[in-house]
Formats: sequence, structure tokens, C-alpha cells
Amino acid sequence: MIKIIGVRFKSVGKIYYFDPIGLDIKMNDNVIVETAKGVECGEVVLVDHEIDENSLGKTLKPVIRIATTQDYATIERNKKKEADAFEICKKKIEAHKLKMNLISCECTFDNSKLLFYFTAENRVDFRELVKDLASVFRTRIELRQIGVRDEAKMLGGLGICGQPFCCSRFLGEFHSVTIRMAKEQSLSLNPSKISGTCGRLMCCLKYEQDSYEQLFKTTPKVGAIVKTADGRGVVQETNLLTGKLHVKMDKTDNVVIVDKADVEVIKDGSSKMSKNEMKALQGLEDN
Repeated sequence: MIKIIGVRFKSVGKIYYFDPIGLDIKMNDNVIVETAKGVECGEVVLVDHEIDENSLGKTLKPVIRIATTQDYATIERNKKKEADAFEICKKKIEAHKLKMNLISCECTFDNSKLLFYFTAENRVDFRELVKDLASVFRTRIELRQIGVRDEAKMLGGLGICGQPFCCSRFLGEFHSVTIRMAKEQSLSLNPSKISGTCGRLMCCLKYEQDSYEQLFKTTPKVGAIVKTADGRGVVQETNLLTGKLHVKMDKTDNVVIVDKADVEVIKDGSSKMSKNEMKALQGLEDN
């Protein structure tokens, strides 16, 4: 077993693990570490954690040092450089007449690289832009095209619930969210009701999905033929949370409400989506 620490480089980002090499590192300390992007400064969000060395699969990089006063001064200078670089890059994009939307700029702690994040509907040939930026900043330039969910995470905002975006508030990584989740949760399949500001399915559809899947297995589906105390009927509507079924009786055409525990399923229904539903919801899943 070896001790590790968890470090985040963005307020709501993925956690990366490093070897504290015996340093007295506490929660919320800032540390200087070496990453794939270069030397970076990150916030410690996990301490005094032990893990089996064999489960790592690779050797952890050691912490270089706990951030000093000089390091904090460097961070402030980098923030100013990022703001200036962002404005310059926007002007260069306009000059090169490129169809891309600049979202953010990051400067590595050691000033070895400037990273520009952008969105675009199609692939963009930005080779001349990179050369232009490199001649201005005299450092390595990297442009990364990101998706709309990443854009929402970076920029933040308010969801239809009135709360700040989950992705920019506490979700370290995106989860896979599918249209079937909305279908199984009996939600309105109106794109405006189940999609977030980013135009993709809302992340919160994932939160209760495990519970809905268990309920879905034990609840007759719409269209199921069931036997009730009053005779046979067809399920018209279901409420997974309460277990109540709206059943249209064969003999009277009356719709009665019964508990799922009080019926016998003769033939279950189907939860397949129609072609029209699928067509209307195309593009909401983040592939």
C-alpha cells in the first residue's frame, strides 16, 4: 500500500493522483506537479489515501513542491496572460475568417504552452492561425475543438431548474445519458423539456436511472394485457414510483386504477420508441 493525494486543476474537474513523497500536504493546499501538459499548479482534494501499488498500472509522478508565494504570483501573471491571449486569438480568428467560436484560453504554469479551446460545427483548418499565434506569443500553441457539453461546463450558467449547471458545479466527469432513460422515466419526450442549455440530454436524467431500471423490470408496460380482480384489461398508463396502473377494462371500456401487485400479467407491453419519436430526438445524445 502506498499513500497518494488527489489533485484537481479546475474547480470542477477530473481528479488526478500523485505521490506526496512524504510532504505534509493538507486538504485545499495548492501543489506544483508535472502533468502531460507540463508543470501545473492544482488544488489538493484528497489526502491520506492509501491504495494498492499494483492496482495503479503506472508509476505515480511525485509532487514537486507545495505552492509558494512566488508560485501564487506566477498564477496571477498567467491569468492576465490568458485574458490577453484570449482577446488576441479572437482577433486572429476574425482576421483568418475561420468559422470557430473561441471558448477559453489556458496558460500552463511554467508558460511552456498556451491552450485555446473552441467549438465549431465542422472541422477547422487552423494551421495558419497556430503559426500566427506562435509568432506573437513565442511559445507552444495548441488548439482543441470541444463539444457543446464541455462548452457549458467551462462557461457555466443556470439550468431550467434554476440551479447552476451540474457539470460546472459538481460533476467531475460527464456520464452517458440516453433517450431511453427519458422514456423509462415516463418523461415528456419534448426536446425542450429533457435537454439542457447545451442542447444535449440533461445530465440529471442519470441520477435516478438505476432506481427506475429496477422499477421498470417489475412494472407492466403500457400496452400490457393484465388480469385484475374485475377482469382483463390493457394498461394505458403507468406510474413507476407509486406502482399504480391505469387499466382499460375489456368488458366496460372503463379505466380503473389498480396497484401493480394486484394484477397478473398475461402479456407484457413494449417500451420501443416510435420512428417519429426517434426522429424528433435526434442529436440530443452526446456521441
